[in-house]
Amino acid sequence: MGQIIDTIYEWLSFLPQITKTNVLEIAIIAFLIYEILVWIKNTRAWTLLRGILVILLFALFAWALKLYTILWIMENVAFVAATAVIIIFQPELRRALEQLGSKNLLTGLLPFETGRESDNRFSEKTITELVRACVELGKARTGALIVIERGTSLKDIERTGIEVDGVVTSQLLINIFEHNTPLHDGAVIIRGNRVTAATCYLPLSDNANISKDLGTRHRAAVGISEVTDSLTLIVSEETGHISLAKEGRLKRMTSAEMLTRALAENISAESGQGKRFRIWKGKQKDEKKADSNTEGEADS
Repeated sequence: MGQIIDTIYEWLSFLPQITKTNVLEIAIIAFLIYEILVWIKNTRAWTLLRGILVILLFALFAWALKLYTILWIMENVAFVAATAVIIIFQPELRRALEQLGSKNLLTGLLPFETGRESDNRFSEKTITELVRACVELGKARTGALIVIERGTSLKDIERTGIEVDGVVTSQLLINIFEHNTPLHDGAVIIRGNRVTAATCYLPLSDNANISKDLGTRHRAAVGISEVTDSLTLIVSEETGHISLAKEGRLKRMTSAEMLTRALAENISAESGQGKRFRIWKGKQKDEKKADSNTEGEADS
């Protein structure tokens, strides 16, 4: 045992001495890298990071096979690509700086959840309330647009609307979409068991394959499903039909049982739960885009 300890000491003797300043610097750098990664997961930059990793792997593959022409092209395109990334993600970068300057430093760095742990889980009761609300809205021919967050953060979409922060109930959703009420125009965002925002603006799909019969409400539902992994419920104002948008596709829900089954299959118990690498609470962004093709019928 003594020989093992002596051997370990000999190995450690070759390492440079670590001072308290070095430990402090390592802790600060690690924390900054962690915060940058969390920010990336909360924005569209997460998809960009995954794309960069794929390109780096391809560059490594080209270097291993000595594909010098491809490496030369990648080196000359790199500067232009970096400039393009800054331009494309200028809104996210600006918003990050604004948040850094506006929020309280302590609460911003340590955003512990104190009393909402149970409300952040998507429960069976929430599915029941969503189905009941859609059915009642369909019977009354009241249009509705309900976006359910899954892995991809919808914080950017929430900022376009009005904060609600209420437990999901059919009565609340019906009241929100009631005609001539202040919150009826736009989309509702749901995270876990809570309605986080209403009157939110969604990106419209520009897919040329979408039926011309589709109105703005359904195009918005397809649009948000093309750029995130969210689920969107649409109630047609003209027909009362209920549709579900997922991965750029619309599917008609012909019964409450079918809608319940679709929600249960697509939303896991972990959906909406705070995910910030299990240490601090936060949201993650993992964008997914599929070839869009509508199924079923819809209108505005």
